[in-house]
Amino acid sequence: MSDEEGSLCCCEYINHHGEKTHILASCCDCEDLDEACDRCLKGKSISSQSIERVSATFSDRLRIPWLLGTGAKKIDITILPPLVFLPIFLHIAALHFFLALTILTSLPILVIWYYYVTHQKKGRTLFFLSLGLFSLGYMYYLFLTEIMPRGTISSVQVILLTTSLVLTLVSVAQTKKDPGYLRTDNRNTPIKDAQKNSISSCTTNGKCEIQPVGWDASTTLNHSTLNGKIQMGQNEFQKDWCKVCKILRPPRSGHCRICANCVQRLDHHCIWINNCVGQGNHRAFILTLFLFLLTSLYGISLTLSTICRGQSIFMALFYCPGVYKEHSTALSFTCAWYCAIVTAGMGYLFLIQLINISYNITERETRFALRDKTGDKYLCGLIIKTDEYNRGLLNNWKEFLRLQPHPRKPGIEDLV
Repeated sequence: MSDEEGSLCCCEYINHHGEKTHILASCCDCEDLDEACDRCLKGKSISSQSIERVSATFSDRLRIPWLLGTGAKKIDITILPPLVFLPIFLHIAALHFFLALTILTSLPILVIWYYYVTHQKKGRTLFFLSLGLFSLGYMYYLFLTEIMPRGTISSVQVILLTTSLVLTLVSVAQTKKDPGYLRTDNRNTPIKDAQKNSISSCTTNGKCEIQPVGWDASTTLNHSTLNGKIQMGQNEFQKDWCKVCKILRPPRSGHCRICANCVQRLDHHCIWINNCVGQGNHRAFILTLFLFLLTSLYGISLTLSTICRGQSIFMALFYCPGVYKEHSTALSFTCAWYCAIVTAGMGYLFLIQLINISYNITERETRFALRDKTGDKYLCGLIIKTDEYNRGLLNNWKEFLRLQPHPRKPGIEDLV
């Protein structure tokens, strides 16, 4: 860290131009914003480059003071929409049944639309993580303020719900850890840990060679970054070489374009935790889904049993007389429906994960199997079976439960 950066006070920061500035100066020097507003008032079109510059400037200046000597911290703008709009939408939905029907139908559509927009750009976003965590916290807050005062909830039930919520958050923190990244220095180490006694070199045309010491020329590994293939003598290997990270990776590993890293036994990149799910955190991910479903279902049951007395939990979701007479009960009922929709989505994801584990196949491998038509589909595509790694139900679950949380270093022997 430079002396300039090290001397930053809590409200100072280094902007994206490399200049020291202050939070109080956030509204100064807004030429791009002034130009965009001027063109808008004159009825002229605003170029996409101008919008991108305004967005970059705004996101760079959105900061909070920090007291650890590193200056003001940047706030990811994608965190804010759930914090602002979710309470507003839920309170509006509690005003009338048709408003609730409209909003609770539109919210999943908007979330799915935003997912596809961000997925196409292959960018990281904290929107979904913020939505998930804030939904948990806000539902718990409403439970304490709207349901608890009614006097039908015992202290034991509150303790159970609170414990389940805390365990869910702890499990989320575990899934945020290293999923099994296979890191390398792309500039200086074309092949990661290929062999201690080896000679590696790259030419200007993108061709890399590895010659382990003591091997003859026929065993040289040749890699061309143009086609992503590796050749060992007369044999050619495709799937174990990453032309982006420049590493030899173990079987079932994959490259995540969002995280820009190879991950050992990559399952998928989960938007809800803003992290990959791989060998290092797959078990924690399954535990998180289970605890979330348990917490959500228990909270829904306590809420509906309080505001819709004398009815079964399932029937109360569809028929709860007089629930819109008071805003408090209407808000609680709306939140119960919101939780039920989220729980249904997470339950589907949990079911898919359980099926994939039972057949010893990752989500990434199912996509490849469908694309290459190498797998069999059952139950309208709910089950994808390839038998490439399938060892039977019991052995598949044993293998999954024995996954090591720390990735091993791939070697040259992974190619054979």
